[in-house]
Amino acid sequence: MAGYIPGILWGLACMLVVYVIAKKKGYRAKTRFTASEAGKIILQALPCLLLIVIVIGGIIFGIFTATEGSVVAVVYSLLLSLFVYKSIKIKELPKILLDSAEMTGIIIFLIGVSSIMSWVMAFTNIPELVSTALLSVSSNKFVILFLINIILLIVGTFMDMTPACLIFTPIFLPVCTALGMDTIHFGIMMIFNLCIGTITPPVGTTLFVGVKVGKVQIETVFRQLLVYFAAIFIVLMLVTYIPNLSLWLPKLMGYI
Repeated sequence: MAGYIPGILWGLACMLVVYVIAKKKGYRAKTRFTASEAGKIILQALPCLLLIVIVIGGIIFGIFTATEGSVVAVVYSLLLSLFVYKSIKIKELPKILLDSAEMTGIIIFLIGVSSIMSWVMAFTNIPELVSTALLSVSSNKFVILFLINIILLIVGTFMDMTPACLIFTPIFLPVCTALGMDTIHFGIMMIFNLCIGTITPPVGTTLFVGVKVGKVQIETVFRQLLVYFAAIFIVLMLVTYIPNLSLWLPKLMGYI
């Protein structure tokens, strides 16, 4: 629940960037749909939209875990592709599985490299040194939170999310709670930072998946992403300094 509003703001920020770029470069829609055509398209998309309800609902009500939810999503998407939209054929499944295995291999390799880096950092006590240095710079809450964001953004570029959380949560959480920050708010801030890391080189697992699917050069994509990073960073600052963006919905639903 705490991540819904920050996630929506992330999406809106990227949509705003797309709109500004389209206006600046004069991009126009090639096809304009009538109301009836738009309604028909929405109806066709309903089975896909139901996927979100199934996954999120299953996780919230404890039917399955988030990891199991990803399996449910894959199976549901496969069934839709085969029997509802008929966009793929059964004979194409071997190639799809091979492509998926290749992509997964890339991701596993990147995660393995980041795990080595996380071990080196833990062995050399770098996180503790960072925490000590952080507290020696300033006692101002806003300055410390800003510096934590910068550190997490840097960490996210070369370390996978799971080891980064395991290493840096025990370091930064006591600092943030001492400043009066709610633990849920801290968790959202940390995940937001590390999610940005998934679309930044050199690790950037999500970025590499997108490049692989789109069959484009990472250098070309990354240059175009810079303006999006600026917009996402603004949202990160809002999420960091406005706690209710993370806490309002959980409070409303009675979770906290």
